[in-house]
Amino acid sequence: MKRALITGITGQDGSYLAELLLSLGYEVHGLVRQTGLEKIKGTRQPGGIGDLYERCVLHPVSLDNFPGLYRTIAKVQFDECYHLAAASFVGESLADGYQTLQSNISGAHYLMASLFEFQPQCRVYFAGSSEMFGRPEVWPQSETTPLLPRNPYGISKVAAYHLIRAYRDLHGMFCCTGFLYNHESPRRRKEFVTRKITSAAARIKAGRQQFVELGNLQAKRDWGYAPDYVRAMHSMLNHTQAEDFVVATGILHTVQDLCEAAFGHVGLNWQDHVKVNPMFVRAENDVHLVGDPSKIQATLDWKSTQAFEAMIHEMVDADLALIG
Repeated sequence: MKRALITGITGQDGSYLAELLLSLGYEVHGLVRQTGLEKIKGTRQPGGIGDLYERCVLHPVSLDNFPGLYRTIAKVQFDECYHLAAASFVGESLADGYQTLQSNISGAHYLMASLFEFQPQCRVYFAGSSEMFGRPEVWPQSETTPLLPRNPYGISKVAAYHLIRAYRDLHGMFCCTGFLYNHESPRRRKEFVTRKITSAAARIKAGRQQFVELGNLQAKRDWGYAPDYVRAMHSMLNHTQAEDFVVATGILHTVQDLCEAAFGHVGLNWQDHVKVNPMFVRAENDVHLVGDPSKIQATLDWKSTQAFEAMIHEMVDADLALIG
């Protein structure tokens, strides 16, 4: 039986990845902050999580606790490690991004140092992001597109990427990075615009609110389906050699497209319920972050399976179910 460690197991991607690995017969372990353990106990989880975490071995260790992380890695041998945990405050300015930079870079450093010390044979996946490309000069972006991050989150991800790649290049560890573009599901947190909109559509349909405030409705993103993207992670670590891959749909949609799909699904006209608030407009919204999935399609036979509209409909249905 294979044994896998997931950092960020209580997040959207971590939960879907844990389900996938359990279905494949893995023994699944996860690192969870103590506050995270308390959060999942007795709470109603979105997206049909059910008893998922009762089937996993959870370790109350945070990535910034190097002694605790060190002891955990020394004690339990893993075949695969999926490093998904990250502070993801994309909207922070450079002046305010200390915690994001500190957490994401140090966490990757502590994890890789511990694995190299005790189990260098463990295969490592690192969750990269389209934010690492920042303001690219070409689109779609591929594995060879220059990394030009513009915010603390993207900068911290690039630094961690280079750190992890050094363990591959200098020490021969099996390390992969997936440059994941936006990927959504009913388990997406409500501060993300996709879930903000699907939740609002459900609540407005149920008479719980009347309007939702958004920023630039013409902002475009490459939105995929989270369960598809965790399949890509697993495929990378089970490939014959360690490589980095862009994981994306290659298709752009606007925030307005998202509104039309969400509100239309419940029989509402989005224009009657959406207000534009300039304070939600980000400077990066005019950047075309769209990925080229050619390499992962050809190498790992991976592709996105869920259409954009179907994904948004699923999210709205799940938000309606949460309202009861």
